[in-house]
Amino acid sequence: MYTELADDTLQQIVADNDKVVVQYGATWCGNCRIMKPKFKKLAAENEDIPFLYVDAEKLPESRKLAKVDNLPTFAIFSKGELVNQVQSNQAESLINLFKELN
Repeated sequence: MYTELADDTLQQIVADNDKVVVQYGATWCGNCRIMKPKFKKLAAENEDIPFLYVDAEKLPESRKLAKVDNLPTFAIFSKGELVNQVQSNQAESLINLFKELN
């Protein structure tokens, strides 16, 4: 399930779901735009897990849940806790990160 967050609600979503995958990005970020279709494809292949796109500039509280200092950043959460994250524009890095949830 792919969703673009409009409000700073990531903390609640992470608390309410066993597993969550997040892409932190920004409208000006070219690599974020390149990775978004790959992120959406992975989401479509895993409909039972929330995949969330967070605009790191517009949603500062959601950004605080991971150590986001470069974009795009991908983060995985399990049972309400940050498990791992990666800053990359490579689909392989995203897929390897996602495998850590299983």
